Amino acid sequence: MMRNLVVVGSGVMGRGIAYVSAVGGYRTTLVDIKEEQLLHAEREIAGYLQKGIERQKLTADQYEEARGNFHYSTNLSIAVSDADFVIEAVPEDRELKRSVFQVLDAHAPESCCFATNTSTMSPTEIGSYTKRPHKVIAMHFFNPVHKMPLIEIIKGLETDEETVEAVREAARAMGKETVIINEFPGFVTSRISALVGNEAFFMLQEGLGTPEDIDKAIKLGLNYPMGPFELGDLVGLDTRLNNLKYLHEKLGDKYRPAPLLEQYVKAGRLGRKTGRGVYEYSVEKEKEKST
Repeated sequence: MMRNLVVVGSGVMGRGIAYVSAVGGYRTTLVDIKEEQLLHAEREIAGYLQKGIERQKLTADQYEEARGNFHYSTNLSIAVSDADFVIEAVPEDRELKRSVFQVLDAHAPESCCFATNTSTMSPTEIGSYTKRPHKVIAMHFFNPVHKMPLIEIIKGLETDEETVEAVREAARAMGKETVIINEFPGFVTSRISALVGNEAFFMLQEGLGTPEDIDKAIKLGLNYPMGPFELGDLVGLDTRLNNLKYLHEKLGDKYRPAPLLEQYVKAGRLGRKTGRGVYEYSVEKEKEKST
């Protein structure tokens, strides 16, 4: 059983993945090139652990074990030198991911599995950045990672079954349910979510209703736990726009981004992380909610 797990990227998704990994019993190293970003992530993770104790999600023993499992590093090549499993969680940028996977391939043991946390990008393409495409797979985590129960596991063209089983085992240890799917742009959840979120922006652009009423109609009429604008603000409107651009390129005009969504992103209205998206937020209050 793999025990040394490395998470690359200490943003919102990376620190969430590192948290569920450490709680799941893995010796977990969180890597980022920026020391200040790692310090911020360490504070956030400490908050997750504290909330886990307060809400009786963790026992005292689990809390202490998880704390002992955490390590932080700014040196990727050293961090992965004895890794059994690496989960990359950097932004959805092809060249950035390429540079990360080339370092992983050069410095990680031959037996190490590589997963990319992505909502749209091809694990087959990412596998081609390495000399071990059979060891590369996609794991689509959901935000907030420590609360959402699902991981989409996406096989690339050359991903072998040993890698699939290793990833499924890791997901189980993290307390997650899984679905195993074959690669196609957008997978399952991103294709549906992108369509609904984009259509909501077209509705808003057309003056069909207020954001509040559109969200309420979707939640109460279709039994969605969150409205499309609430969800868009949570994941980030820039992330939603990037996903739509990718899906538009790969799957055609039905994913053409709504002009109003593009305007919001140009204006810096990215959602909860900036304090304003479709709705307005207190950034400090949102940080508290995230833990």
